[in-house]
Formats: sequence, structure tokens, C-alpha cells
Amino acid sequence: MKQLFALLSISLMLTFVEAADKPNILFIAVDDLRPELGCYGNKIIKTPNIDRIAARGIVFNKAYCQQAVCSPSRTAIMTGLRPDVTKVWDLETHFRAAQPNCVTLPQHFRANGWHCAALGKVYHVGFEDGRSWSEPHWYPKGRAVDTDPIDWTKQIVTKHGVKVEEYGKPLQGQPARKNGKDPKKGPAYEISSKPDDELPDGATAAEAVKRLAVLKSRREPFFLAVGFVKPHLPFVAPKKYWDMYNPNLIPVPTTNKLPTGSPQFAGHNNGELHAYPGVPKGNPIPSEFARTLRHGYYSCISYTDAQIGRLLDALDKEGLADNTIIVLWGDHGWQLGDHGLWHKHTNFEIAARAPLLISVPKSKTVGRKCEAPVEFVDVYPTMADICGLPIPDRLGGNSLKNFIENPDAPAADVAISQYPRSTPDGAVMGYSIRNERYRATFWRVRNGSKIVATELYDEQQDPNETVSLADMPEHKGLLATLAKHIPPVGSDSNPGAKPKAKTKIR
Repeated sequence: MKQLFALLSISLMLTFVEAADKPNILFIAVDDLRPELGCYGNKIIKTPNIDRIAARGIVFNKAYCQQAVCSPSRTAIMTGLRPDVTKVWDLETHFRAAQPNCVTLPQHFRANGWHCAALGKVYHVGFEDGRSWSEPHWYPKGRAVDTDPIDWTKQIVTKHGVKVEEYGKPLQGQPARKNGKDPKKGPAYEISSKPDDELPDGATAAEAVKRLAVLKSRREPFFLAVGFVKPHLPFVAPKKYWDMYNPNLIPVPTTNKLPTGSPQFAGHNNGELHAYPGVPKGNPIPSEFARTLRHGYYSCISYTDAQIGRLLDALDKEGLADNTIIVLWGDHGWQLGDHGLWHKHTNFEIAARAPLLISVPKSKTVGRKCEAPVEFVDVYPTMADICGLPIPDRLGGNSLKNFIENPDAPAADVAISQYPRSTPDGAVMGYSIRNERYRATFWRVRNGSKIVATELYDEQQDPNETVSLADMPEHKGLLATLAKHIPPVGSDSNPGAKPKAKTKIR
């Protein structure tokens, strides 16, 4: 009996030691967060808690999403696959329609002994993935979703994507519109009288704090994904966060027109913003109303930052900070009237560039910044690499472990973003190639080789992208070099196309 007890004790001890060797992961997603924060040198927006993560980790100053809209971007970071592989270029398609057997980032960790849970908006709302999590996906107001029974492969294939059948519709349906307005939407901004926890992100933070206490008691490492919805429209935050900013000191956009030399279809008509009642008709948005919107956006960022602070405090309180990797990312940038544009949905720098901070315990390079171009598809192999897991084949990115160890390491690759457009001449896909200095965007006919328009911006000399240099003869060679990174013809339209991963760099 004593021998059996001793063997059981040793077994439990070995299990505990093995689990302790595996770091926990706190995976924080923030919706519509552009990298205009304190850790990026901004002196206006107050984000002391995001700055805390920056101080204990690496800020990737040139991180880019794969497509500047929620579902394609989130799908890319969670699967490690590009939009042309997942066929997710819109808000209607689930990645398992084209890639039913792909192993997601949390699914990979779950298979290797991590307890994986999701709170709030991680995948695009309505397109959860039950295979990714060890328990049902939790949302504010107690709603838990487990989508395992849904077979996302049973969808209606259309010309340029996949349309979800009736049983697979998003959980939040699209209400009928009247005069372009959503009747269920309130105004574009609101100074809320509610306390933090009566708004969705406060409720999510409260649940995350509870979960961290529970997860600490488990004898297995955890992967906890926490998604915050602000600063997504509408800009609703408690009054105390609005009071943090003097509206007279909030800047207005520097330019309200598209870059000289860019095609008109590179922009949009601000449809997402105009769907809210009370928004002035026409474009550009009047400067004073734009200032109010910016005030609301900044207030929402500070509100979400406060919720992030609660997570960091909980890690410290539970004694988890020294063995928890923190990844904070925004799903894409956000235009605040830049070029006369609001929200995302473009290939411009301000929409494609997104926050990415990674904090690894006991790292010797904390508080540093990396200036090499990196991509969201790099996050999956990075997490696997630094946690000692095998990196699955066919992923679209590379591990960033070398940059975490040496933020000054030379850039190894370019960053590729994309966005589809409809033009009078048909459907096109814009592929944007970003190296350390330049951004080139090539607009190619869908399922064809013809380039119908090209843009080139010098992000060093013209960071506001006011003039495209694509027609200047001296940049012909540069454009030819960058064009080599455009994905193969047909990759943006053929559901059966095979993914083409970049060469792995170790």
C-alpha cells in the first residue's frame, strides 16, 4: 500500500513538474485598435496598462494584418493561414469551409496539453470554432457557444467565396436597413453612465479575472484568449474615460483626400460609419464631428486599457506572471478620417498596420522595439516555437523568436496584406507588399494576371501616404522586386488552391 502511495505521489509530482515547465498564454485581442498608443510614442492616448505589457515584452512596430477587416484578419492569426488559403475575404465565410481539417493555434496547444478557453470576441462573432477550445466559448451576459456540431463545409460555393447556408448563419443576423441606416443601432458615440462591468468589455474582464483564479488551481498550463470589442464602433465608454481627454487638444485628420496617383477604388464611402444615425451625410466628415468621433475612439481605448490592467493585476495576484506569455494584438488598424476615410477596409498603412506586443517571462530584451516588418500569420509559428512545440507544416508565416531574442536582427521578409474590391471593370484583389521602407499595392484582376493599378508609398519620407510614386521611372526596379511577392494567379478565387507557405527562416 505504501509503495502504491509512493508511486502515485511520484506520478503526480512528475505531472506537476511537466505542467510547470510549460508556460501559460494570455492571448488578448482588441477590436479596431490602431497602433497609436503610448508604447508607440503617442503622447495623446492614455494606455498605461498596454504600456505595462510593452515594458515587459517586445513591441513589433511594423506588424501587419493579412486583411484589414475583422474575420479575415482574425482567421489569419488563429489559423496561421492567409486569406487566399482560408478563402475568408468577408464576414460571411467560415474558414473550415475551405480548410475543414486545419489545426488552429489554440487547437494545436490543446492537443499538446494546454487547457484552452476563449472569452469575448476572438474569432469573428458568429464564427466560433469548438475544436479550438477545451470548453464552450464564453461571451458577456453568460452566453456560451459551442459550434462543434456545425459542419461548416456544407456551404454554398459562390464565384468568389462561400456563402453560409441557413443553419450556419452568424449568431448576429443583419437587420433590415432603412435609408442606409441600421434601425437597431444607436448613435455612433455615447458618454455612458454605466459602470465598467455593465458594458461588455468590463464583464469580459471580470470573467477573465475569475477564470485566472480557477486556471491557477488546475495541474495543466492554460491558453486563455480574451477578446475586447472596444474601440469598435459605436464609441461607448463610461464618462470617466471621456473626461481623460481635452477635446480641444484632439487633432483632426491631416488630409481628407486619397493620395495623389491612387485609384479611386482604393478608398471607400465610409459606409460602416454612415450606418449610424446622426452621422452627417456625405464625405469627408466635418472636422468638428470628426474631432468628437476621435474623442470617443480615444475614450474607448482607455476604457479597454483599464480592463487589460485588471488582467495584468490578476496575473500578479495569482502568482502567474512569471510563467505566462502575454500576446496583445489588434485585429487591424483603423482610419480616423485619414485620407477622408473612417474604419478599416483598405490597403493603406494606417489600416493594415496593427498592434502586436509579445511578452515572454525572463526575456533579456524586455522594453525593446522591433522595426522589421512582420505579419499576423507569424504569430502561430512564434507561439509554437517559444513553447517548444513543433511548427505545423503549411503555415503561411515564420517564427519571430529570433526577433524576440534580438529585436535588432535584420528583416527577413516582407509583410503582405490584401483587400478585394469591385470596380466598373470587374472584381480585383489588391495585394500590398510592405518592406522596411516602402508599401506597394498591386491591384490584380480576380482569377487573372492583369494588374489594373499600382500604388507605391515611401513610408519614411511620406508617412501619411499623400503621393503615390508608382509612375516614377526610378522606382521601376523596386516595383519589380516587390511584385515577386504577389501570390500566384488564381489563388484568390479557386477554393481548391493549395496553400503556399513562405520559406521557413530559423
